[in-house]
Amino acid sequence: MKWTEQQIPRQDGRVAVVSGANTGLGFETARRLAERGASVVLAVRDTEKGRLAAARINGDVSVRELDLASLESVRAAAAGLRATHPRIDLLINNAGVMYAPRQTTRDGFELQFGTNHLGHFALTGLLLDLLLPVPGSRVVTVSSNGHRIRAAIHFDDLQWERSYGRVAAYGQSKLANLMFTYELQRRLAAHGTTIAVAAHPGISNTELPRNVPAVVRRPLTWLAPVITQPATAGALPTLRAATDPSVLGGQYYGPGGLAEARGYPRLVTSSPESYDVTVQQRLWAVSEDLTAVRFPVGRVAAAA
Repeated sequence: MKWTEQQIPRQDGRVAVVSGANTGLGFETARRLAERGASVVLAVRDTEKGRLAAARINGDVSVRELDLASLESVRAAAAGLRATHPRIDLLINNAGVMYAPRQTTRDGFELQFGTNHLGHFALTGLLLDLLLPVPGSRVVTVSSNGHRIRAAIHFDDLQWERSYGRVAAYGQSKLANLMFTYELQRRLAAHGTTIAVAAHPGISNTELPRNVPAVVRRPLTWLAPVITQPATAGALPTLRAATDPSVLGGQYYGPGGLAEARGYPRLVTSSPESYDVTVQQRLWAVSEDLTAVRFPVGRVAAAA
C-alpha cells in the first residue's frame, strides 16, 4: 500500500511537540498534524520565524523557543511546556544541522552531536513523564541515511577535538539518533503506553544541506530534480512513524524507493552498527553524564 497523507488518522485532542518546525520537514510535519486536528507546538530556535510559520498553518498552533545547542534553552523550553501542557502525545525530534564546519554548542559539545543527539536526548528526558501516562504516545526521532556514511560512535573523541570531518561527525550524530531510539524503546517496553520510533526522509529538498561543500553542492543542484523529493514527501516517514496505528516501538521508517532516497514511506532497516546493544547502552550512559538528564525509565538488561 502506498502510504500517503490521506492515511493520517484524525489527531483531535492530541498534543504534538515538533522541534525545528519553522521550515522544511518539521514545518510539513507540523502542518499536517495540525490539519488533522492536533494541537501542535512549534519548538524552534528563532521564534519570529516560528510565528511566521504558524501563520501559514491551519489549526491550533503555538510557538515555543528551543535552541538545541544550549542545554539551558532545552531546560527552559521543557519547563515552559510543562507549565502549559500537562500531557504530550507526540514528541517529534526533528531539528538538526548537517555538515557544519567545526563549531561547538554553548556547552562545548561538537555542534552536530550536541544539537542532533544530545539536545534531543535532554529534551526527551525532561518531557518523558508527560508522555508516559498517555496511551498511544510516541517519541519519534528523525535520523538520516547519513548514519551509514563513515559513521561510528567515537567514544575516545566524541567532540572531535583531535580531528574533525564534517561528514563523519554528521554520521555519528545520526547513528546516535537511532541508537537512542532503540535503547529508549527497550526502556519503555515495560510501561506499555509510550513507544519510541525512528524515521528518515531520504534525500529531501530542504535547507538542511546548506553546509554541503561547494564541490558537492553544484552536482547536487543539477541532480536534485532526479534524486530528491520535496519536503512534503520527505515528511511522510515521520508522519507515518507518528500516526500509523500499525507502527511498533523500535521500528524505523523511510522512503521505499531505490536506496531509500525517495518514495512512499515503509518499514526499513538501519545499519548493523545501529543495533549494537552494548554501544547503545554506553552511549546512553555518556549522554546522561554530558547532559545531566536522567530519564524516568530504567535500564533493561539485553536479551542473551
